[in-house]
Amino acid sequence: MPINTPILLTWLRIVAIPIFVAVYYLPDTWLSPAGKNWTAMGIFSAAAITDWLDGYLARKWGETSAFGAFLDPVADKLMVAAALILLVQLGRAEAYLAIIIIGREIAISALLGKTKNVAVAFIGKVKTGAQMTAIITLLLWEPLIPGVSTPVLGTVALWVAAILTLWSMFHYLRLAAPHFNADAVTAMRTTTVRGQPERRAESGSE
Repeated sequence: MPINTPILLTWLRIVAIPIFVAVYYLPDTWLSPAGKNWTAMGIFSAAAITDWLDGYLARKWGETSAFGAFLDPVADKLMVAAALILLVQLGRAEAYLAIIIIGREIAISALLGKTKNVAVAFIGKVKTGAQMTAIITLLLWEPLIPGVSTPVLGTVALWVAAILTLWSMFHYLRLAAPHFNADAVTAMRTTTVRGQPERRAESGSE
């Protein structure tokens, strides 16, 4: 397993998951509810920044690797899934919205595992932006912008993320469909070619 700075940042993102979740289980005598919100939001935000930073450093320093390419999206999905589950438990997010977003991540991971020819679409990046905005504001939950309700802002962003999640999922499925069809045709041709010598051998034995 290669170890370099970008991969270490990715591992730090994974390590941060149980830390920002555990913050909400601390006694109120140790940390006030508002302090928990700010702390968890800060940890998650820092982890989200490393998501951009590790990729940037890997490209700049020429430290890209197959393991890093595998670990980075795994860390992202674990972090988002943990945050959404936590928000549902806290009563700050609807369970069905979390299921939509997490389910899409699983489906797209399986899709990209089957074909590497589907490029990341711009809509996927917009979805990620809305998703991160929603999670950060819902973790914070405290007033931040005068005249703007942080919970309402987070809820709206989560709805936008869920809608874009479905849209982007269908977009990826549509792009991947030709590759699946091509794989099916190739598999059928391979099966046919393999079966021809067997039929010839059977006819020859007769």
